Amino acid sequence: MNTIDAIESRRAVKHYDPTHRMPEDEIRKLLSLAMLSPTAFNIQHWRFVLVRDPERRKQIRAAAWDQAQVTDASLLVVVCANQDAWKDASRYWQNAPKAAQDALVPAIHAYYNGREQVQRDETMRSCGIAGQTLMLAAKAMGYDSCPMDGFDFDAVARIIGLPENHLIAFMVAVGKGTQEAWPRPGQLPYEEVVIENHF
Repeated sequence: MNTIDAIESRRAVKHYDPTHRMPEDEIRKLLSLAMLSPTAFNIQHWRFVLVRDPERRKQIRAAAWDQAQVTDASLLVVVCANQDAWKDASRYWQNAPKAAQDALVPAIHAYYNGREQVQRDETMRSCGIAGQTLMLAAKAMGYDSCPMDGFDFDAVARIIGLPENHLIAFMVAVGKGTQEAWPRPGQLPYEEVVIENHF
């Protein structure tokens, strides 16, 4: 499937075949594609928690208003972010030319140090981009997906043992859909959304 087809056909699917299991090589491929997503300064804030344990999935479902896709989809990915990723700046540029390292590593510290809102905002941007990559890759591989923020974030954080310096951005269910999504409920007009030069 080409990229345009994946974008046009991707929908938030809620109903999945609970008996379907994704092969390990496909899971690795899917997450490896998501890891190619861009991040500011190449910091790669995202962490993808694959919740495989059925009991843990049931607990998360209870914390997610009993939404069936939590337990029925082949994969449940909790997309998280390490807020402190910027502190280990040199590892993201270890293969770059020395001139790039000398310029960018100090710039990372200057940009993030002491700026907690910037740190948080950047992790959310990174997770959003990675989540979309994940869903488009899933569609291209023949799977459906559903991004989710309808859950108790604190409860899910406890269930997955989220470290204090990490945040949950959202979850993504991935699997073989059994029902199509509703028809698109209504897209805003192009002219309202696309603004030229200024408001």
